[in-house]
This record gives sequence, C-alpha cells and structure tokens, in this order.
Amino acid sequence: MPDKIRYCTSCSKYMLKEKCACGAHTESRSPPKYSPEDRLAKYRRQEKRKILQEKGLL
Repeated sequence: MPDKIRYCTSCSKYMLKEKCACGAHTESRSPPKYSPEDRLAKYRRQEKRKILQEKGLL
C-alpha cells in the first residue's frame, strides 16, 4: 500500500512521514470517503463553517 501524503500544521510542509523535522506530528490530507448515508457530515460542515467564520472568510 503506498504512503499517503501528510501535512505539518506547524511549518506548513507536505511529507510522507508521521513526524516532521520540526518535531510536530503530521496529519493526513486526504478527504474522507464519500457516502450518501454519512451521519457525521452535518457536524463536519458546522465545524468547517465555524473555522471559516473565525478566519473572516464567511
């Protein structure tokens, strides 16, 4: 199985490692799989809206 691209939120770099050179843990940047029966989509949209409002983009 090929490695997934990961992102370091502290130094904004992309890599394949679990831990960045700066010492921070990286997170996966692949979106969740789509499902028409997704029960948590409502909460993800609410959280995304809240983040965008805090940044002043909405």
